[in-house]
Amino acid sequence: MGAGAGAGRAGRAEALMLCHLSDLPDGGARGFEVPGLRCKVIVVRQGDRVHGWRDLCPHYAGGTPMAWKRDAYLNGAGTHIACAAHGAWFEIETGACVQGPCLGKRLTRVPLEIRPDGTVALANRDR
Repeated sequence: MGAGAGAGRAGRAEALMLCHLSDLPDGGARGFEVPGLRCKVIVVRQGDRVHGWRDLCPHYAGGTPMAWKRDAYLNGAGTHIACAAHGAWFEIETGACVQGPCLGKRLTRVPLEIRPDGTVALANRDR
């Protein structure tokens, strides 16, 4: 699920800002530290949509961080989120594992919103 629908709704003042949409290259990904989460949040931009996922590969109980270096979350072609530790690939839109040792599992979605000013934020503070 991408962001955008519902951006700027009343009652969202508590949402935590991650970045501005222009800070994310189209087709790129970045990881963000979020207070209260034990892992980073991966944000992947596809045009005017963003997808958010917890940076935890489901291959091991409790999860494993996926990037081999800072913000290196995508495979070489930029078509999938990739786990450097296990070689697993995940669909950007659904988080479903399509290759690797965790087939049938998926990443944990982090709901995001894009506000009218282009700010990318967590959709709510309930984590």
